[in-house]
Amino acid sequence: TITGETVELLEPYLDMEDYNLETAKKVCGNVAGLCSWTQAMAYFYGINKEVLPLKANLALQEGRLAAAQMELNNAQIQLEEKQMELDQVQAMYDTAMKEKQALLDDAEACRRKMNNATALIEGLGGEKLRWTASSKNFQNQIINLVGNVLLATGFLSYSGPFNQEYRNLLLELWKKEMDNSKIPYSKDLNITGMLVDNATVGEWNLQGLPNDDLSIQNGIIVTKASRYPLLIDPQGQGKIWIKNKEKNNGLQVNS
Repeated sequence: TITGETVELLEPYLDMEDYNLETAKKVCGNVAGLCSWTQAMAYFYGINKEVLPLKANLALQEGRLAAAQMELNNAQIQLEEKQMELDQVQAMYDTAMKEKQALLDDAEACRRKMNNATALIEGLGGEKLRWTASSKNFQNQIINLVGNVLLATGFLSYSGPFNQEYRNLLLELWKKEMDNSKIPYSKDLNITGMLVDNATVGEWNLQGLPNDDLSIQNGIIVTKASRYPLLIDPQGQGKIWIKNKEKNNGLQVNS
């Protein structure tokens, strides 16, 4: 209930030099505390006059702060929701990018394979004619296989005792009989090439076997025939060859 008018009326008394607690005690005794109380109330009014607007402003600002805090909380909730959505979208994006990179890598690998395949096809294109001819040749070999094997078997079984000229004559006679019996065979058949490869012939030559056709045929008969051969060897070439050939197989020689 203190007003500015009341404080203004008190100011002349408050400004007096003897308006204090010590003087009041001397004059008024026990009620001297009223002097200090009136001074305190006047001082309180002045302070409170400045504090009230501050309190009002404080309450206003606290209200604004509460509203702002509520907005901040709502914004924080929205931010967290958006962050979760962003994280999900980011995860989807990362997955999509990985899939994209994997597809790009697969596409690049496929492109390299296609380029290699194209280069291979182009490089092998020139082989088509040779392959076609080889395929036809293989087919002819299959057809002529029975006759060729028959000639090779006859050569191994019966031509051993004879010289080169008579061996060739035997082959020609057999071919005529096969023509009469309509047994297919290769017209250009090479008995030596059919029964032994070049690498083996080269190894025989290193072991001492002469390189002429008759010696190579004799080597074939010795190694391929099912019966033990009897070598008529006046020059000793066959003996040297057999010794070298069987040296690592524990060959025993009786003088």
